Amino acid sequence: MNAAVILISISAILLGGFFILCLFRLSRTLTRLDQMLDSALENTFEENAFDESRLSALETKLHHFLSASRARSSRTVSERDQVQTLIGDISHQTKTPIANLRLYSDLLAEQSGLPESAQLLADEIGRQSAKLDFLIQSLIKASRLENGIVQVSPETSAMDVLLESAALGVLKKAQNRSVTLIMDVPQNLSACFDLKWTAEALYNILDNALKYTPPGGEIRVTAQAYELFCRIDVSDTGIGISEDEIPKIFSRFYRSSAVSQEEGVGIGLYLSREIITLQGGYIKVSSEPGKGSCFSVFLPRSFQKKEETSAF
Repeated sequence: MNAAVILISISAILLGGFFILCLFRLSRTLTRLDQMLDSALENTFEENAFDESRLSALETKLHHFLSASRARSSRTVSERDQVQTLIGDISHQTKTPIANLRLYSDLLAEQSGLPESAQLLADEIGRQSAKLDFLIQSLIKASRLENGIVQVSPETSAMDVLLESAALGVLKKAQNRSVTLIMDVPQNLSACFDLKWTAEALYNILDNALKYTPPGGEIRVTAQAYELFCRIDVSDTGIGISEDEIPKIFSRFYRSSAVSQEEGVGIGLYLSREIITLQGGYIKVSSEPGKGSCFSVFLPRSFQKKEETSAF
């Protein structure tokens, strides 16, 4: 009986020791893995174990993965630099020819004694030149935003200053189209945004509303504050948007068949969404065909910079 008790005790001690050894080895492995991940995040990882153990094999695989990640990151930076150079070249090389084309078309249109057919052609050349200039500049802006070349710099600013800046760009157009522009913005509202880029985003939304609001219509701009966001509503009495088209209107170059006769290239709303999203905001749309649309822009009241992830 005593022998059995002794045997059981010895077995329990051995099992306990084996269990403690396993826990120790597991703890050591987890500690090493934790150190490996920390050094990987700090971009200082190096292989330390060169044996046949599974931990050594894991270190080798992690080293290969990080090396490949660094190579991909380097290629991404190189490609971004190439895109930036290409965009700069396109902008520089097209600016002067387009400016000259617009100048010559204006001079031609001002010539006296032109036949009516020639006058119409000169005017059309001017319009198409302006459209080409707008398209190229819009594509350059879109490409810079998409590739992270342009960085927005949000700071706390007054909403009335922002909306006044955006509205000035469409005020003359609204008067020419006999569309009433109403601004109802409290003076004490503020949010966190990049004034230049956000004014352009709102200008695009206002210009879009103006294009599709008939003479005698109305565009109303209002703003209100919530706890985390400031909301800007741009409402119009235009033709409206069907429910199935609302998800598509922010796509690049999308144009509804219902508005194909109107001027535009379908990139303004795309740029607006990109600019607002970069600042931690978002845009919502509500609309009903024949009754108008409402574009709601939400801007954060305080900007929290997103943490950059390491590409190793």
